[in-house]
Amino acid sequence: MKVFLGGIAAAFLGLIGIFAFFGPFLHLLAGAVPLMLLLGGAMAAYLGYDEVKDKLPFPKKQEEAAATSAGPDYKEEAEKYKQEAERLRSELEKAKTSS
Repeated sequence: MKVFLGGIAAAFLGLIGIFAFFGPFLHLLAGAVPLMLLLGGAMAAYLGYDEVKDKLPFPKKQEEAAATSAGPDYKEEAEKYKQEAERLRSELEKAKTSS
């Protein structure tokens, strides 16, 4: 209850402060908006770059190195373990749904 009343008091004082210092508030807002746009745009560009990079048809360097160093025996063994993991995962899902 104290937090609720404190929040209402802070919101009320903030509203009064905006009206009392409207000129400086607009000045602060005018300086903050370009900064928010710059940072938001940089974040969106970075996330878009990651998405485009993931969709490129070129193989990733780590996968390429693993494919060249691993012989056919390792590929068969890895495939066997993948199938085993899928089988165990499906059994686990069945056990969860039946519970």
